[in-house]
Amino acid sequence: MRISAEVRSQLARRFDVLLPHLNERQRRLALATEARLLGHGGVGVVARIAEVSETTVRKGVFELEAGVDPLPEGRVRRPGGGRMRAEAIDPELVPVLMALVEPDERGDRMSPLRWTTKSLRHLAAELSRQGHRVTAPTVGRLLKEHGFSLQGTAKTLEGDQHPDRDAQFRYINEQVKQHQAAGEPVISVDAKKKEQIGQLPMPGQEWRPAGQPVEVEDHSFFASPHVESVIPYGIYDMSANTGWVNVGTDHNTATFAASSIRRWWQARGQYDYPAASRLLITADAGGSNSYRYRVWKAELAAFAADAGLTVTVCHFPPGTSKWNKIEHRLFSHITMNWRGRPLTSHEVVLNTIAATTTRSGLRVEAALDEGSYPTGIAVSREQIQALPITAHDQHGRWNYSIAPTGTTALAPRADERAKARTHSLQMLADPRLTGMNDGELDALQAQLAPAQAAAAEQHRYVLRKGRRVATTGRSRSLLSDADEVLLTVIYLRQVCPQKVLGDLLGMNPVTIGHAIKATRKLLDERKISITPTVVRYFTRAEDLRAWVTGSGPAEHAPATPTHQALTDPTLTGMSREALHALLEELIVPYAAGIEERRHRQRGGNRRPGTRGGVFREKITDGDRILATILYRRRVCGLDALAELFGVCRSTLWNAIRDVLPILDDRRIDISPAGHRHPTASDLLTSIGADNHQVVS
Repeated sequence: MRISAEVRSQLARRFDVLLPHLNERQRRLALATEARLLGHGGVGVVARIAEVSETTVRKGVFELEAGVDPLPEGRVRRPGGGRMRAEAIDPELVPVLMALVEPDERGDRMSPLRWTTKSLRHLAAELSRQGHRVTAPTVGRLLKEHGFSLQGTAKTLEGDQHPDRDAQFRYINEQVKQHQAAGEPVISVDAKKKEQIGQLPMPGQEWRPAGQPVEVEDHSFFASPHVESVIPYGIYDMSANTGWVNVGTDHNTATFAASSIRRWWQARGQYDYPAASRLLITADAGGSNSYRYRVWKAELAAFAADAGLTVTVCHFPPGTSKWNKIEHRLFSHITMNWRGRPLTSHEVVLNTIAATTTRSGLRVEAALDEGSYPTGIAVSREQIQALPITAHDQHGRWNYSIAPTGTTALAPRADERAKARTHSLQMLADPRLTGMNDGELDALQAQLAPAQAAAAEQHRYVLRKGRRVATTGRSRSLLSDADEVLLTVIYLRQVCPQKVLGDLLGMNPVTIGHAIKATRKLLDERKISITPTVVRYFTRAEDLRAWVTGSGPAEHAPATPTHQALTDPTLTGMSREALHALLEELIVPYAAGIEERRHRQRGGNRRPGTRGGVFREKITDGDRILATILYRRRVCGLDALAELFGVCRSTLWNAIRDVLPILDDRRIDISPAGHRHPTASDLLTSIGADNHQVVS
């Protein structure tokens, strides 16, 4: 049958309008209907006009003639049509896949992908290797069908909980409500993560013209020698919903934390709460505002006295810092305001912090703090006990109040501590303590200065894992290189332990210990020996200061009798000048002999910088030699000598055994005394030393 051109044109227009809106089956049936209406040859004509296969049109005709029932709604093909799914062809595919993605839950420590990324491609490759041929999209479909999805880690594990955790939360809540009800300020404080200044990548995205991203460094840290860091310390006012951020440029110390609170009070607090008499601070248990830090409490006491406020501090239990209000009321919004924006300058940091707002009404202010806050500052236990600090009945270590006034003296301010530290260092340079005159000490300090600078730079290089960064130009160490040499000399001279040095300088003994360890290593490398002193061994800073300045006798005598008593010529058989010269002569070979014995015991050289036996015993090397002289003189028995020197009998006998060979080698004759005292008290009485302390 011949089909006219007009009919063909009508079919083409009809197909162009109708077919795009039909699915596969509907198009097939529509084309078949037109073909049947055209009669013989209609299948070929319709196929050419619609640009489909004649087989498709003929299949539709067969379906119409067979009277196939309509398919369920939403289906295009009959169920079972198409290629079978991979899991139907391979029933073992899904169990093997589950074993790969859940090795931890199933306990399969030998899973091939236990320690690798479980990407779809890796999973598909491993399944194919095990004989289950499958593609990555199929693996993704199977995982979704079995309830899997891409997920990150969830920070929900808090570790061991403190038994007073819930009680402390309730107590903090009660304190906050009480202070807010009375109209008193309540603040939440914490330090935000240190940030480097420069073109560094920041997480997040920001709207910009397409194809014009902000160019930043390809690392998240700086390798450039010109970089600075900032430490934002935040104060969040819970009642006013306002934030104040002190942006520091030095160290995140307890002094910096307290100074931030002081600056907030001066800038905002005293104006927002003009009638305030109390201040409640909620803080973490660690960090620069840790409840363990004495400096934190001392600085808060100074602030309380200056501001005239009773400062109450409530610390969150360890491991619960995320519950601190400032974390999600202030810091989280600052972080969102920083997304996708490099912190290129102090101005950018301050402006972006100050521009932080929320729909709930949060307003933030920021200020730059370029003050110096060195580490290593210490406050003694006695100074803390003198402060007007009252521990609460509910877990007094975490909750305490500091009164604004009191009869006790406050801990010295930072500038006062610096002056006292300088004065103490000048006092420690006394030749009687160092065993050197000023010129010899200066020469030793000058000799070690280049090596100290090189060692310090190498240490900082290792810590930084890169080149030195630019500093602000101010000193960030409490001790200079010369000071470290001086303290090492005092320590090796066995004048006093590190704790006494820390009390004298108002520093942490650990900081002093690190300085001594580094300097001692340099001394050992250059084979410079420091001869121990024969003066008294001081266990209290007050005793050492009184002895050097001559301001009066020490309040607490050392545990052993003074040299003034046991160096009496009637006991030693020689003048004090001759005894002092003998001690100076013997103390070096004695120390060498002890080190030789330890070398044999160690089986090698002592590692540079280690303690090496300094202050291992209760008596000094000079006391050991003096005890040996008294023993040779037979002025009393060994038990009496042990009582006089405040050590056990075996300790004293070991010391005497070490000194006796030195006396024999040098042919130093110690003649026996004419009288042997039965007890230590009898010996002291015989020389008029009844008031000297004897350790029992």
